[in-house]
Amino acid sequence: MALSGADGSIDWWCVPNLDSPPLFNRLLDPPEGGRFALTPEGPFESYQRYRADSNVCETIFVTPNGTARMVESLNSSTAGRLPWAELARRIEGLSGEVTFSLELLFSRRADAVSPYQSHIGGHAVFHVERVLGVFLHSTGFVVDRSDEGVRGKVKVCAGRRELAAIVAGQDEPLVVPGIEEIDGRIETSHDEWQRWAKGVKYDGPHRDEFVRSALALKLLLYSPTGAIAAAATAGLPERSGGDKNYDYRYAWVRDAGYTVKAFLAAGAHAEAKAAFSWLLKRLCEFGPRVCFTLQGEPVPEPRRIDIPGYRHSQPVLVGNAATNQRQQGVYGDIFETAHRFVDCGNILDSSSALVLAKLADQCADGWRQKDSGIWELPTPEHYTNSKISCWQALARAVELADGGQLPTTCRDRWLRERDRIAEWIGTHCWSEEMQAYEFYPGSGRLDASLALAVRFRFDGHDRLAATLDAIDRELGCGDFHYRYSEADQEEGCFVACTFWMAEARMLLGQHKHGAETLLRAQAALAQRGVGVFSEMVDGNSGTFLGNLPQGLSHLAHVMALDVMTSQKPC
Repeated sequence: MALSGADGSIDWWCVPNLDSPPLFNRLLDPPEGGRFALTPEGPFESYQRYRADSNVCETIFVTPNGTARMVESLNSSTAGRLPWAELARRIEGLSGEVTFSLELLFSRRADAVSPYQSHIGGHAVFHVERVLGVFLHSTGFVVDRSDEGVRGKVKVCAGRRELAAIVAGQDEPLVVPGIEEIDGRIETSHDEWQRWAKGVKYDGPHRDEFVRSALALKLLLYSPTGAIAAAATAGLPERSGGDKNYDYRYAWVRDAGYTVKAFLAAGAHAEAKAAFSWLLKRLCEFGPRVCFTLQGEPVPEPRRIDIPGYRHSQPVLVGNAATNQRQQGVYGDIFETAHRFVDCGNILDSSSALVLAKLADQCADGWRQKDSGIWELPTPEHYTNSKISCWQALARAVELADGGQLPTTCRDRWLRERDRIAEWIGTHCWSEEMQAYEFYPGSGRLDASLALAVRFRFDGHDRLAATLDAIDRELGCGDFHYRYSEADQEEGCFVACTFWMAEARMLLGQHKHGAETLLRAQAALAQRGVGVFSEMVDGNSGTFLGNLPQGLSHLAHVMALDVMTSQKPC
């Protein structure tokens, strides 16, 4: 995934994979991070959009002398992902004349590398540490190359088009395609995206929005393994200038599990199966860990990178501190995913069934322990959401056993522990004073993620409805919601929470209230760009905050739209 701005500059692209070091990183390091800019000379206005049902992007540039269109694609083939990274940018003249300046500068990666160029086999080749690549262009470009990068110009008039592209790889031989072949693959990629989108199962009134979120989730699926990245970026702040700047280019069990359910809701069974199989194998190998790399290894501990950060937001970190946390929600996430997978008519194999049975036993043994909760907080507590997730895990385990999908040896034990958890939650987590389930017992605080308890089918319609009312009162801000009490002091509103609230209202029978919440939030987000959602948003200004595209935001959007149209999960 590459982030392309309306100014014609690609300021973030990690090569060859989402979690690789960035080749361009002006996003976090404006002076030395590098970028790939094709920008009209002089004043201009621009309008950016995705092609319909596609992840191919178009930007219209309007200048005093003419109008041009830039078409951008991370190319694929009819067989799926290419075995190399191929970024194509086509400029098409629409009227008059437009001259573009080219600036291609590679990231120095916090001064840890010094990019250079060489000539190999008749090609000008760039080297950025272990990344090897070529910059290719059509004949209209006039360029000047140096170790630092490439600078140049290109002019287009009505009916004329030019193409610039990067082909790159790491620690492997490099294919150098012809420029016409790369140009043609833009349309091949577009056709393949449209073919995939056509198979998305949704017949409601908001199909365009549903498909756009499904396409964003598809981008986060790392096809070589089946892992699903939580987001495509690192270090984007949850409050501008703040210190909550995390690396989300990893696969969380929670996010991946929810995304599997979203894929199933969209009818994307191949993607759901790949991601679910990947999750089960990781949990079998490593146990109930929180997150993994896209290759399936434990995520490294965070380390600081000495670069300025987005709008001077410090620190800039890679890795993630959640890797060694205890999160009880892992159990609920994987069992809800398994249940949804089976509910769509699919079958668990004996190996997967044994993995799940073992996890159910671990949940039954450990649910009384404190954990870091869904929000990965540094202080372990008896978070209500975590207890409900454990209840959810054992409830689904019993149902899977009753359906013949899991061994029944411990079924009755899971049932008894499920009921003990429900009793514990009712006794310790409900606040009569607040008329809501608390963040954790005795906290006097609220947690917007408790809206998920409705989806989890936790008992207690009246208490859940009252909790939603309390969340709206205390955590609501404009069209959105904060994650928990006092979060407004350190971050923006969490996009997924608002979609969870909308879904919960509709599942509780408050369809009008839930649909209005969903559509207001959807409309507010639509004003900010091309349909890609960030993690958070400033509730007052609407400014995006946090990493993007954020899988949790898009999958919550998919599930809320699915409920609004009363479609079955399959």
